[in-house]
Amino acid sequence: MTLGSSYGENIRLTIFGQSHAPAIGMTLEGLPAGQEIDMEALDRFLSRRAPGRNEYSTARKEADRPEFLCGLVGNVTCGAPLTAVIRNGDTRGRDYASLKTIPRPGHADFTAQIKYGGYQDAAGGGHFSGRLTAPLCVAGGICLQLLKKEGISVISRIASVGTVRDEGELVSSTADKAFPTVSDEAGARMRALIAEKKAEGDSVGGVVECAVLGLPAGLGDPMFSGMENRIAGIVFGIPAVKGLEFGAGFLSSTLAGSENNDAFTVEDGKVVTGTNRCGGILGGITTGMPLIFRAAFKPTPSIGKRQQSVDFSTMRETALEIKGRHDPCIVPRATPVIEAAAAIAVYDAYLNRKKER
Repeated sequence: MTLGSSYGENIRLTIFGQSHAPAIGMTLEGLPAGQEIDMEALDRFLSRRAPGRNEYSTARKEADRPEFLCGLVGNVTCGAPLTAVIRNGDTRGRDYASLKTIPRPGHADFTAQIKYGGYQDAAGGGHFSGRLTAPLCVAGGICLQLLKKEGISVISRIASVGTVRDEGELVSSTADKAFPTVSDEAGARMRALIAEKKAEGDSVGGVVECAVLGLPAGLGDPMFSGMENRIAGIVFGIPAVKGLEFGAGFLSSTLAGSENNDAFTVEDGKVVTGTNRCGGILGGITTGMPLIFRAAFKPTPSIGKRQQSVDFSTMRETALEIKGRHDPCIVPRATPVIEAAAAIAVYDAYLNRKKER
């Protein structure tokens, strides 16, 4: 069995490596030649996801600076497949020795054991680890820059942590904020909840909201290649994502058609909608309004509290006390990951439209 770690139609992204292997990385094929990459901007983007930067992330510290092996001449794409690696430095594989036979509840340890027969790398979750979102962000950070040249931007915020919700509307980037919420007061309450769960040896999940601004109408396709499908295909590749909704999402199921429909109007010679409950997508195709979606993240499975599991070697129930370094809440570091995933999906669709014209 092989691990399915590739995505894309017009650009093809492949992610490789394991959490505690010497390196992780990505190959991105299909990028147009002649595109200059701002390496300082890419480093700033990657630092938003990097571990060990604050009290609500894992204590593991990694520089997360990509080393480009091919695909660039200087800082300009040359048309060849673009490959970058990120060296792992702060690894402690010994912390995960027991997980080879005792799976963590809520984690892929169990299903990996069944599928790969014990040959999988259990250290830090191996290829199932959130560590693999670092090379995803390398690819996404590049796509964000290429989209910006086309007048398209991708922004995000923490919409909620546990039961604490952000306030206000996502209309501008939160990337420069220490805690990426619209409301600083709501952000403070979220941080307090994370600290509380951390002190209890527990964890908490939450929701990230993302908006793609400046999209033209007409991107995407009906049926299986619609924008929702394209975004879902990569967002569900992010470990811990358990739910996804566009626009009003599940709330739309409670509304009457007269309440849910977005009325059309003309503004500055363009057809727009008065509201945006469809999230900027109708029939799988962009409307030209902001593309809005939200991704739900489960709590980090690796927690300090004692949990019940089983031992594969004896096939008996056993108690599990997890060692290692883990985020009490992965949501704050997930905002750039969601932006990266959205950028890759949107840029892939954008190239498809260019090919059609």
